Amino acid sequence: MMKTQNGPEQFEVELFSFGFKYGTPEDANLVFDVRFLPNPYWEEGMRHLTGRDGAVADYVLTSVKGKEFLAYLAPLLRFLIKANREAGKAGLRIGIGCTGGHHRSVAVVEQLGQLLADDSFVLRFFHRDIDKE
Repeated sequence: MMKTQNGPEQFEVELFSFGFKYGTPEDANLVFDVRFLPNPYWEEGMRHLTGRDGAVADYVLTSVKGKEFLAYLAPLLRFLIKANREAGKAGLRIGIGCTGGHHRSVAVVEQLGQLLADDSFVLRFFHRDIDKE
């Protein structure tokens, strides 16, 4: 989990991965489905790994769709964070989901955690379903 903060305003962004097969989070402000990204589950030797492992992250994030998705999503999330903060909201909960919550969503959340780190808000991220099954 990463945490950054600055100043008295504690706008909080909670970014988390999840598996759709365990249910869509009801308390998220935003949910993104990444099941369109290449699935390492079907690759020999990657099924037992997670999106925290370099081979899986590379497989997902360096694909054409992975690069393009992050190129759109990171600026969109920066905009939404800023807009919600300016609107006086206390924070945002952003869920990123794939089938089981082990590979694609985890890799995306880990990468977004790095891309979105900013001293103007508190950023927390976690993986809801990474240890299931």
